[in-house]
Amino acid sequence: MANVSIRNVRKAYGNVEIIPQLSVDIEDGEFVVLVGPSGCGKSTLLRMIAGLEDITAGEIAIDGDVINDAPAKERDIAMVFQNYALYPHMTVAENMSFALKLMKRPKAEITERVGRAADILGLTQLLARYPRELSGGQRQRVAMGRAIVRDPKVFLFDEPLSNLDAKLRVQMRTEIRALHQRLRTTTVYVTHDQIEAMTMADKIVVMNMGNIEQVGSPLALYDRPDNLFVAGFIGSPAMNLFEGNVCGDAACVRTEQGLELPIPDNLRVAAGQLVVYGVRPEHFAIAERGGFICHVEVIEPTGSETLVTLRSGESQIVATFRERLNLDPGAAVRLLPNVEAVHLFDAASGRRIETTAAGKAGYTL
Repeated sequence: MANVSIRNVRKAYGNVEIIPQLSVDIEDGEFVVLVGPSGCGKSTLLRMIAGLEDITAGEIAIDGDVINDAPAKERDIAMVFQNYALYPHMTVAENMSFALKLMKRPKAEITERVGRAADILGLTQLLARYPRELSGGQRQRVAMGRAIVRDPKVFLFDEPLSNLDAKLRVQMRTEIRALHQRLRTTTVYVTHDQIEAMTMADKIVVMNMGNIEQVGSPLALYDRPDNLFVAGFIGSPAMNLFEGNVCGDAACVRTEQGLELPIPDNLRVAAGQLVVYGVRPEHFAIAERGGFICHVEVIEPTGSETLVTLRSGESQIVATFRERLNLDPGAAVRLLPNVEAVHLFDAASGRRIETTAAGKAGYTL
C-alpha cells in the first residue's frame, strides 16, 4: 500500500488549460473518489497518476518518490478501464496472468496468484472461458482480477461501471467496496455519478473545470457543502436552490416570486442581503399551516419513498417523503422546510454562510 501526493499539478494541451493547478493528498489505504461533471479533468488527473499523460507542471509522488518521469510500467499501479480492455483471444486465466508472465514470474507463483484472485472475485468456474462468453459484470470482474494479481501499490479505476445496467452497477459497487475493505489497497476511483461517490468513498474530491471545489467524507460534503457547486452536485435528487433577499427582520429570505423561506435564528445575515437559500428534498414537510403554497406537478412513488415535483410560481421544487402520499397532479399543498436543515450561500461568491461560535454569520474561506 502507499500514499499518493499530488502537488501543484497542472495540465495543458498547448494553450488549452485542462487543470490550472491542483493539489490533494491520498492517504495509505484510502478509497478516494474523483467526481465531477464531464470534462472537469478527473480522468486526465487519473491518467497522469498512471503515467498515461505527461504532467505540464507540478509533482506526483507515491510513498514520497516523485514519479513524474517514471514510465507507466514502473509505477507499480494497476488500472481498471471503462471498456474492460480484455484480450479477446485469451481465456480468463490467460488475461489475468498476462502481466505476471511479462514480468517473468515463476509459473507456480502465477497459478497461485490467479487462483487467489479468482476465488476473491468468484471467477474460479470461469477461468477457461473467453471474454465473449462472459456477461458485462463478469468481464469487469476479470479486469479487476487482472489488477489484483499484480498486487500493486495503487489501484486506479476509470469509470468502470458506466457500461453496466443499473442493477448490475449497484451490485458491482458493493463488490468493489467489499474488495477494498478486504485488500486495503490505496484506490483512486473516477466517476461522474455522485451516487457512486457517496456510497463507495472514504474521501470524495469534487472537481469542476480542473479545480477542486471541496474534499471531504461523503456525509461531510452532503451536510456542509462549501459552495453552490457542491450543494447542487452532491445529492440525488439535487438540493433545491432559491435566490432572494434577506427580509427586513432577518427571519426569512424573500424570493422574486414572493416565497418567504425561514432562516435559522443563529444566522445573523444583513437585511436586504442577496443570498441563495438551499434545502434538500427530504427536508420538506407537508403542513396545515405555515410554509408556502405550491401545486403538485408529478408524483413518483418508488415504494420506499415518494418523490414529488411541485411548482410555486416560476419556482420548481422537488421533495421526497418516506410516507406514501395520496396526491393528484394539480393539488395544492403547503410545504414547510425544516429550518434547522437549511443552507445559506452568498449569492455573489457562492460560498456557504457559516455561523461562528458567537452566533454571528461569517464566510468559509
